[in-house]
Amino acid sequence: MKKYLIFISSFIVLYFSYQYLSGMILTIQYDPETGGAGSGPSHLLILVVMATISYFLSCLPKRKQA
Repeated sequence: MKKYLIFISSFIVLYFSYQYLSGMILTIQYDPETGGAGSGPSHLLILVVMATISYFLSCLPKRKQA
């Protein structure tokens, strides 16, 4: 039980550190002159690619579990 608590606590600390640092990096790189996130043809292209991948994954034959 002690090893589990050490693992969970270190995982939580590392996770929050990662979230904090990635937030700081994204804040530093923010450019307010971009015109808004998620707008334009690139957003539509990403949505179409994601939908295509989801469609083909749903069409894969299901494996029988033994």
